[in-house]
Amino acid sequence: MAAMTPTAPDTAPDTGARTARPAAPARNARPRPRVWRGLVLGLGGAYFLVPLIASFVFTVHTPGQGVSFAAYTELLGAEGFLSSLLLSLGLAAATIALSLLLAVPALVAVRLGAPRLRPVIEVLCTLPLVVPPIALVTGITTVLRWGPDHLARTPLYQTFLAVQNEDFPVVLVLAYTVMALPFVYRSLDAGLRAVDVPTLVEAARNCGAGRTYVLVRVILPNLRPSLAGAAFLTLALVLGEFTVASLLGFRPFAVWIVSVSGAQARMSVAVSLLSLLVTWVLLLVLSRAGTAPTGPRPARRTAPKES
Repeated sequence: MAAMTPTAPDTAPDTGARTARPAAPARNARPRPRVWRGLVLGLGGAYFLVPLIASFVFTVHTPGQGVSFAAYTELLGAEGFLSSLLLSLGLAAATIALSLLLAVPALVAVRLGAPRLRPVIEVLCTLPLVVPPIALVTGITTVLRWGPDHLARTPLYQTFLAVQNEDFPVVLVLAYTVMALPFVYRSLDAGLRAVDVPTLVEAARNCGAGRTYVLVRVILPNLRPSLAGAAFLTLALVLGEFTVASLLGFRPFAVWIVSVSGAQARMSVAVSLLSLLVTWVLLLVLSRAGTAPTGPRPARRTAPKES
C-alpha cells in the first residue's frame, strides 16, 4: 500500500540555495535641464527688466549734468497728477464692485437652478472681447447725444447729465464693467467649477440658513481666490485703459500720462514707472487677499510641562 501511494513532491523552497539577483543596470538617466531653465528664466527676466532699467536711467540721468531725481520730486506738484490717480483708483474700485455684484449672483443662480443656460451666459459675457473699444465708444457717444435731445422734458435728462460728471464719470464705470465682464466671468466660472456649490447650499439650507446668508457666508469664502483674480484683472484693465476715456473726453490717470508726455518726456516716463509700481503693489495686495486663510487659525499645541 505504501508503494502504491504517491508521495508529494518536495516543494519546500531551498532558501539557502537562492542567491540575490544582480541588480539590473540603471538606465542612463538624462540630467534635468537646469541650465536651459535658468537660461529661459534669465532671458524672460531680461526682457522685462532691461526696458524698466533703461527707462529709470533715462529719468535720472541727464547728459552733461549727471544724475538728478527732479523728475520724481516734481510729480507730487504736477498739475492733475494726484486728481487723475485718485480718479482712476475710484473708477477701478467701482468697476470691481459692480462687476462682482452682477456676475456672482447670476453665475451662482445659473449653477444651481438653470445649468442649461450656462452656454448662453458664457456667450453674453465673452461677447465684449469681439467688440472693439472704438465701436463701444461710438455706441456710447451716440446714446449720450441722443438722450438729451429726446428726453429733455423727462426726469431722465438729469440722469444723462449725472453720468457724465467729470469729477466721477459713471459712464466710464459702465463701459469698464462691460469690458471687464469676460475676465470676471472666466475667473468666477473656474472657481465655481472647483467647488461643489449644490452640496454646500443644500447643507446650509438644511441647517436653517437663508439665501443671503448662504451666498455671503458659505459660497463667497470658497470663491475667495476667484474673486481676487477677477478683481486683479479688472484693476489692471481700468488703470491701463486709454481709448474709451480719451474719446469720451475724460482725464483719468492713463490719459493724463499721455497728455504730459508731449511737454515733459522725463516726467511722463517717471509717472509710467510709478504707475507700474503702484499697480504691482495693488495686485500683490489682491493676490495676498485671495490666498489668505478664511477659517480660524488652529490653536498651537503646547508640550506638557515636566514635573
